[in-house]
Amino acid sequence: MTFAATYRLGTRLFWRDRGMLVGSVVTPVGLTIGMPVLMRNVAPEGVAAATQVFHGMIAVVLAITTFMTTVVTLTMRRDQLVLKRLRTTELTDGQILAGQLAGVVTQTVLLVGLSTLAVRVLAGVPLPANPPLFAAAVVTGAVVMALLAAAYTAVIPRAELSAAFAMPVFLLAGVGAGVMGPIPLPSFARTALDLLPTAAVADAVRHGEVLAPVLNLAVWTVIGVVSLRLWFRWEPRRSSSTS
Repeated sequence: MTFAATYRLGTRLFWRDRGMLVGSVVTPVGLTIGMPVLMRNVAPEGVAAATQVFHGMIAVVLAITTFMTTVVTLTMRRDQLVLKRLRTTELTDGQILAGQLAGVVTQTVLLVGLSTLAVRVLAGVPLPANPPLFAAAVVTGAVVMALLAAAYTAVIPRAELSAAFAMPVFLLAGVGAGVMGPIPLPSFARTALDLLPTAAVADAVRHGEVLAPVLNLAVWTVIGVVSLRLWFRWEPRRSSSTS
């Protein structure tokens, strides 16, 4: 089996799962397009409000389509021993994980691109002023969130709990990006939310910032890679039995 075959396998399994499609594609795309359209029609600021919400919704897409999807799919394939069987092929561990994560990253980038065009047509949201920076922020953010999600699976005991374990990340990303309304927070909580990788992506696409988001995402990349090497599990824990 080659890396490309692993990529195709992961993608094919994803698109065959109807529940995953609803939760990871239909729902985030509906929110990412629907919220700016709603704000365009009800908020006094009109297009400006729609643009602000859309940029924040990119963080939510990263939390759902990238992070939650990766958590759910990897824990499911771990518990079904798919990952363990892949390790018996000629692929290295890094190639197996890269093949699994690359499919999720690709889907995230495509969904953000589709949503960007849709909100331009439906809500008048301007296209990115700096397309290369916008694309780089989305791709890098998706990669970092996928790495962190893969590492996070180590704390999830079984696949049935994966979505519940991923939900706090979605909520934090939404609050941090400001898409859940003006929520009063103490200064230390706001500072902590600003350190999230999703916040770095939102800052890059909203304000065109480069240095701070790059440093933020670089630190989270290191955390993700180190955590993967130390704690990632390729098969479910064996429950101890007593006689």
